[in-house]
Amino acid sequence: MTPHSHSAAPTTATTLTALLVALLLWLLLTGSLDGQELFIGLLVAVVTVLLARRRSALFDGIIWSSQLPGAVLLYLGYFLRALVHANLDMARRILSPALPIRPALVQVRTELTSPLGRLLLANSITLTPGTLTVEVEDALLTIHWIDVPPDTDIDAATRAICADFERYLRGFVR
Repeated sequence: MTPHSHSAAPTTATTLTALLVALLLWLLLTGSLDGQELFIGLLVAVVTVLLARRRSALFDGIIWSSQLPGAVLLYLGYFLRALVHANLDMARRILSPALPIRPALVQVRTELTSPLGRLLLANSITLTPGTLTVEVEDALLTIHWIDVPPDTDIDAATRAICADFERYLRGFVR
C-alpha cells in the first residue's frame, strides 16, 4: 500500500467507535444531556461518520481501536492541564513585567508520522499561550516561543514544548 492510497472500508467496530467518539466530543462541547442536544449530537455524529467512511488521507493517521475513546479523553485531559498551566504562566508574566522573556523561533522534531498527528500537535502547541507553530515541514515544526532558555538545542526544545503532547497523541494517531 502506498502512503497516499486509501485503506479498506472501515469495519463495523471501527464505525461504531468513530460514532461513539464523535458523539462524546459533541457532548463535551455542548455540556448538555438534554434530549434535543442528544438527538442533534447523534445526528451530527452519524453524518460525520458516514462522510468519513470515505476517509481522506488525513484520517488514515487515526489508530482505530477500542482504546480510541479513552486515548482521546486522556489527551484532552492533558491538553486542558497544559492550557491552564500556560495561561497561569502568561498571567504571571503580564503581572510581573520585570520577569525576563526571551522570545525566539525554535525547531522541534516530532515522531508523529501522519498528517493528522502533526496537525493535532501543531494546533495543540499553538493553542497553549506562549507558543505558536509557525511552520510544519515534514518532522520539523518551527515554533515561536516566548521564553527560550539559553543554549536550547532542538532536542531540549522538543522535550520542553511537544514531548508530552506527543506521548498522549500517540495513543490514537500515528
